[in-house]
Amino acid sequence: MAQKPNILTPESSPLDRFGYTVRDLRERHGHTLRSLAEATFCSYSKLWKWENAKRSPKFRSEVEQLDRVLNAQGLLIELWDRIDTDGSPADHVSVSGLHVSESSADLATAAPQRATSKDEGIFVPARLRDGSVVFVALDRRAMLRGSVGLGAAAALGAGTTPAADSNGLSILTRPARSAAAYSGTPVEHFQRVRRLLIDNDNLLGPNRAIAAAREYIEHIKHLRQDTKGTDRHALMELQTQYAEFASWLYQDIGDFDSAQFWLDRAFQWSHTVGDGDLTSYVMARKAQLAGEIRDPADVVDLAEAAQRMARPRSRLAAVARTYESYGHALRGESDASERAIDDVRNSLDRVSGDTTPWGVWLNEQYVEVHRAHGLEALGKHAEAAQIFTIAIEALPEGYHRDRGVYMARAAVAHAGADAPDEAAAAGLQALTVANETGSGRIVRELERLDKALIPWQRQPEVAEFRVRFDSLLTHES
Repeated sequence: MAQKPNILTPESSPLDRFGYTVRDLRERHGHTLRSLAEATFCSYSKLWKWENAKRSPKFRSEVEQLDRVLNAQGLLIELWDRIDTDGSPADHVSVSGLHVSESSADLATAAPQRATSKDEGIFVPARLRDGSVVFVALDRRAMLRGSVGLGAAAALGAGTTPAADSNGLSILTRPARSAAAYSGTPVEHFQRVRRLLIDNDNLLGPNRAIAAAREYIEHIKHLRQDTKGTDRHALMELQTQYAEFASWLYQDIGDFDSAQFWLDRAFQWSHTVGDGDLTSYVMARKAQLAGEIRDPADVVDLAEAAQRMARPRSRLAAVARTYESYGHALRGESDASERAIDDVRNSLDRVSGDTTPWGVWLNEQYVEVHRAHGLEALGKHAEAAQIFTIAIEALPEGYHRDRGVYMARAAVAHAGADAPDEAAAAGLQALTVANETGSGRIVRELERLDKALIPWQRQPEVAEFRVRFDSLLTHES
């Protein structure tokens, strides 16, 4: 049963005025809360709380998107600014120096909710008083008010906002919603941009690409309104591909809730497109994400579902079987894990000629990396470290972030094999990549390494790694 809306008195506070105006504009434009959530890429519950003055939007970009969809001509932005100025609850993160003043429990649960908008600020790892590490979204305005240097954020891969022209519009993501604006077709243009963003992601990290990916999803959506037939279908397919890419960016940054949100969108949209391979690939990606979260039940179940959806003996079936292998490793099922990875290895020659564009990176090296990942989960640390080291040496140029992930995992394996010097050395190398790319996946592995190295913390190499890793983190005050 739907919740009843609050009766608001807009004169009572800026927060009530904002909620009242959002509800009024929504109803005038014929939107339900669910259709507005679809149009703004916000959750139903978040919009309900805004409308009912239960909570204010945390980030300006959320309000700008809402203002655009409801054609409010800047009114909602103005009302939201009054909430912030008035001191009513805007829920911005309070920052002092490089410390975050929130309780441990709140920090651990707040990060996913704070990283849902395309210009949300900086998503950073923070060490709590109990020593654990969580990921926290820091609003750019809060950072500036708290005198946090953006140099520290840039070191985490957050970078700066895209270059702006004299009107303050982002040059990279300025909307162009007419198909005639492009030298080729809009689909060709957005395909080229996506390939460029993918290449830059591995070199520069996810932070720089998230805003652009979400902007292009919105642009494609607007272009779909004025196209028909095959062009409309092609744009829908491209929108699905961008959603999957956005999910990957959030997964790499360490925001698993947002990663799941965009994978769910991609899965939904892939059914609209009717591309069986794309749907199978997104399901396999769900299994991969479950593995990143270390959820052994979901990894295996989702991977098996992806295999049922994939064409028999296809490359995508092999991709899903690869992720299934890691799920078995998380469960401690060594034989099942090795059997799955052997199946994939034996299928590589057969699937190399598969014409699907999905999973083209499935090769012997990729399979070996996942074998090592599973071996490390099974406690076979020395063997895993050796395989990771070989994989790192074989990586081609340009795979900067992936190199950092492998080095961090190799370091954890070295620590598990009671080789602290090798672990610290690999950890320091991975730390450099984490600084340059802002990859949350690397940071999470380094957090595991930091704990694993405690027994050797007095050794100089280990102490150096632990000090430098700690300096990477924001700290709870």
